[in-house]
Amino acid sequence: MYKKENLILKAEHVHIQYDEKVILRDVNFDIHNITKPDIAQGQVISLIGRSGIGKTQLFRILAGLLKPTSGAVKIDVDQHLVQPGEVGIVPQNYVLFNHRTVMENLKIGFRNCVDNNSEKQKEEIIHEYSINFDLKDHLKKFPMQLSGGQRQRVSIIQQVLTGNKFILLDEPFSGLDILMVDKVVKLLLKVSTLNEMNTLIIVSHDVENSIAISDTIFILAREEGKEGATITEKIDLMEMDLAWDLDIRKKPRFQELVDNIKHKI
Repeated sequence: MYKKENLILKAEHVHIQYDEKVILRDVNFDIHNITKPDIAQGQVISLIGRSGIGKTQLFRILAGLLKPTSGAVKIDVDQHLVQPGEVGIVPQNYVLFNHRTVMENLKIGFRNCVDNNSEKQKEEIIHEYSINFDLKDHLKKFPMQLSGGQRQRVSIIQQVLTGNKFILLDEPFSGLDILMVDKVVKLLLKVSTLNEMNTLIIVSHDVENSIAISDTIFILAREEGKEGATITEKIDLMEMDLAWDLDIRKKPRFQELVDNIKHKI
């Protein structure tokens, strides 16, 4: 059993246009903290839309990096306006410092985190994450010596170490083979359960993999006869009994939902 508790993120009448061209129109959605007995259950939300629909602009607005023409994004229980740096970002190209080792890149995650950890304690925390995420043999390597999947894991852990509870992921399944996609799904699910308030927001056109990991789906699409994209539908996978199920792909309702969403974006 689960409960939806406090409102922790709200996109409210978000609109963006450049001159006369409307990109996003009246985008509204909200995310609530989910609680489950005896387990820390974070949130995994997917914003699904086809390429060119305005996902990149929405991604930047949610991160506080782009001010909308009108409307606002509010986060946390106090619902303050999102500020740059409050939301962790995992871009498609996994931006890491190539002249720093994996260990050094991960230590950067602590820079904006208010803590009293010593260097030794920080390294111990990093070692613990590296074991959990299969990176313990790569801490002394440089990013260029890693595979794409390994760089992605480093980038995700780096954002976890910042202490930000909100993490935005831009097309996290792009360019990965089937085996790696399964690993990424399990990794993200693990990150979501590290803390009840951890909230992963996936922005993607990958319908199947987004559904497989999410508890809630929002469809970003255009409405006939109207300019710009907006949220056209919310799909609550918890109510459908399709959330938090590693075998979700085996269920007939899963493929039905995939096909249904593909026709709507």
